[in-house]
Amino acid sequence: MTDTALSRRRFLQFTGLAMASGLAGCTSSMNTDRFRYETRPYFRNPALEGRPEYIEGARPPSGLLPESSYYASIYGPVFDGGYQVPAVPYQQIDARYYRQEVESPFGERPGTIIVDTGNRFLYLILPNGRAMRYGVGIGRQGFSWSGRGVIQWKQAWPKWTPPDEMVARQPELVKYSAANGGMPGGLNNPLGARALYIFQNGEDTLYRLHGSPEWKSIGKAVSSGCVRMLNQDVIDLYDRVKGKAPILVI
Repeated sequence: MTDTALSRRRFLQFTGLAMASGLAGCTSSMNTDRFRYETRPYFRNPALEGRPEYIEGARPPSGLLPESSYYASIYGPVFDGGYQVPAVPYQQIDARYYRQEVESPFGERPGTIIVDTGNRFLYLILPNGRAMRYGVGIGRQGFSWSGRGVIQWKQAWPKWTPPDEMVARQPELVKYSAANGGMPGGLNNPLGARALYIFQNGEDTLYRLHGSPEWKSIGKAVSSGCVRMLNQDVIDLYDRVKGKAPILVI
């Protein structure tokens, strides 16, 4: 079954879901090296035209894929908001998670954001049956909410405030607690270059779409966090999202 068919089936199955109970605050790991990855197979990838394709069950390729001038450009270094965002070594990421325009597998109106947590994709619906698709990483909090909401507001280089429970587990984070004003935005901030905040019925769901310097987490289930994107991708999404965009998480 294709990724598109799976997405359609998941969409029909989960469209009506409401917010799950007991949502924990959206957090993010402060350690860029220690991930608990979920093992996922590699599937055939038609995007790799003229190159060896990934096949189901295959091991990740050793070494780097040939360079693409297009992706070298969009995932290259970016000067933004006074910060020099480093280039992403995109060749070390499964190419199906690269930013790309695809046929929309959903019947949602243009401007809608859809997060397919199972397949690790985020779609922004475009006109004429198309969508911009981004690869994402999902943490524990990324699975704790589903349903429909709205991007109530969005922020460039957001401040990060770890919840009190996280500070209790990691006392070294007390300097970033709410009482101390949080962690200022910057290259090492777990929320990355942008954050989009999801509300439902006028209330904060504590569910976020955000950037991350942890490029190795894209396409993976990691130890913590909501929905994380490459910084270059979240900047692109941020610029495309206008007003209070509707969002569906499945």
